Amino acid sequence: MKLNLNRPLAFFDLETTGINVGADRIVEIAILKAMPDGSEQIKTLRINPEMPIPLQSSLIHGIYDKDIANEPTFKDVAQELADFIGDADLAGYNSNRFDIPVLLEEFLRAGVDFDMNDRKFVDVQNVFHQMEQRTLRAAYKFYCDKDIVNAHSAEADITATYHVLLAQIERYKDTEFEDKQGNISKPVQNDVEALHTFTNMNKPVDFAGRMVFNENDEETFNFGKHKGKTVEQVFDIEPSYYAWMKQGDFPLYTKKKLGEIWDRWNKKKEKLKIEKQQQGQQAQAPKQAQPNVASKPTTPNQARPVFKPQPKKEKPAVDVTNDMLEQLKMKFGK
Repeated sequence: MKLNLNRPLAFFDLETTGINVGADRIVEIAILKAMPDGSEQIKTLRINPEMPIPLQSSLIHGIYDKDIANEPTFKDVAQELADFIGDADLAGYNSNRFDIPVLLEEFLRAGVDFDMNDRKFVDVQNVFHQMEQRTLRAAYKFYCDKDIVNAHSAEADITATYHVLLAQIERYKDTEFEDKQGNISKPVQNDVEALHTFTNMNKPVDFAGRMVFNENDEETFNFGKHKGKTVEQVFDIEPSYYAWMKQGDFPLYTKKKLGEIWDRWNKKKEKLKIEKQQQGQQAQAPKQAQPNVASKPTTPNQARPVFKPQPKKEKPAVDVTNDMLEQLKMKFGK
C-alpha cells in the first residue's frame, strides 16, 4: 500500500550528543520524504555538533568525535535541509517529544525560520504505544516480522519507522479505540489529518511539552507551580514569570512561543488601557444644561427679564412754617 497524501510527509530521525533538547546537538540526520505519487526521496547527513560527543551516546549510535571531525556544522547545512523538507508534514518515532524540538532548536541557532504553523506531525511511537505499548525494534518485528539491521543507525531506524506506519495503518484501519473520556473511534486511518490528531492528543504548543493547549485551545502551562493555568492568566498575576522563563534553561522554541504569547498579551493590555482612557474622557466631558421642565421654556426671541434695583423713594417736600423757624433758633441759639 501507499500513504494517502495531499502533500509530502517527511519522516526523519536524529542521532545526537544526548537527550537534553536545549543543550545537545545533532550528529546525524536522515530524512525519508514520502511523496503523494508514492515515490520516496532520502537525504542523510553527518553533522559536526561543535561539541564533544559523550562516550555513552557514541556507544548507542556508533558515531564518535573522529567520525564527524571534518563534517559540516548544522549552520552550514541548515538551509539545505529546510529546502529539502519544504512544505512537507513531519513524521518520526518519538518525534513530537524529541526529534522535532531538537531540530527546531538547531534551526533557530542557525537563524533559519522553519515555519511549523501549518504543518501536520505524525508520531509513529504514539500510535504504537497507544495500541500496543512496545519499542521500535519490537514494533518492526511485530508489524513487519523483520529485524532492524544496523539498529540505531539513523537511516535504518527511519526506514523501519516508515514501514511500521504502513503496517499500522493496514492493521488498525478497522480497529476501535476508546479514549480516557470513553469516546470510541477508529483513529488509525490512511490520512495524515487523522494520524496527526491521534498522535497529538496533548496538543503541545512548543513540542517540548512545557505548554499545551487546553480544551478551549488556550495556551496552558504544563509544569511547575502554574501547571493547568493559562499562560495569559499567569502573566496577569505574575508577569515576572515571563522574564524567569526567558532567562532560564528552556528550549529556544519554547521561549519563542512564549514571546509570541507575551506580545499578544501586551497588545490586549494596551488596547484595554486605551479603551479605559476614552471612557474616562467621555465621563469627564461637561454636560449640556438641561431645561427646567417646571418653568416655561424660552424662545430665541423671548429674552429673559433683567432684574434692576429700584431707587429709594424720596419723602415729599414740606412747607416751612414760623413755628419750625422758632424751634431751630432755640436749638442752635440764633
